[in-house]
Amino acid sequence: MNQLAIKEGTKATIKTNRGDMTFVLLPEVAPKAVENFTTHAKNGYYNGLIFHRVIKDFMIQGGDPNGTGTGGESIWGKPFEDEFSEDAHNYYGALSMANSGPHTNGSQFFIVQAKTAPPQMLEQMEELTDSGYPRECIDNYKAVGGTPWLDYHHTVFGQLTDGADVLEDIASVKTSFGDKPLYDVVIETIEISE
Repeated sequence: MNQLAIKEGTKATIKTNRGDMTFVLLPEVAPKAVENFTTHAKNGYYNGLIFHRVIKDFMIQGGDPNGTGTGGESIWGKPFEDEFSEDAHNYYGALSMANSGPHTNGSQFFIVQAKTAPPQMLEQMEELTDSGYPRECIDNYKAVGGTPWLDYHHTVFGQLTDGADVLEDIASVKTSFGDKPLYDVVIETIEISE
């Protein structure tokens, strides 16, 4: 499975005060993360929250009711385990769970905005192909960019299909202390469509 090629399936449209971004979700590789995100979205949990952390050429992060990166919980009221897969990577546009260490997933998520992967990491990955590291993964990172060092640390549960211009716009906002935007980037609602 190549997550960059998937266009059909359950989709999530994050509607912000700066435009909309649509993602195809990956329930076959991250069923709990998808259930958590879609349930929160349908219940309006994310409505009115901000992207509290924006780092250009890295990622944008939201989903914290406190707006600081310190809060939020899963639909089960406790952290849930990571779901890693050979079929899900932190390519540009990946929708991933933010966490504070292994198996600490709650409500926070981030969207990868790095347009290039570090060349030295790609070289290291190339050396691993002989021991079975997937060639397709390296080729995808070369083609679209991303954050390979986050693989197997953050659960990837969706992939951007529409709205890269909005992702770029949000990533370019001016930020202050703690990478927080000077002017709130607000998640108005998240619509789920089957």
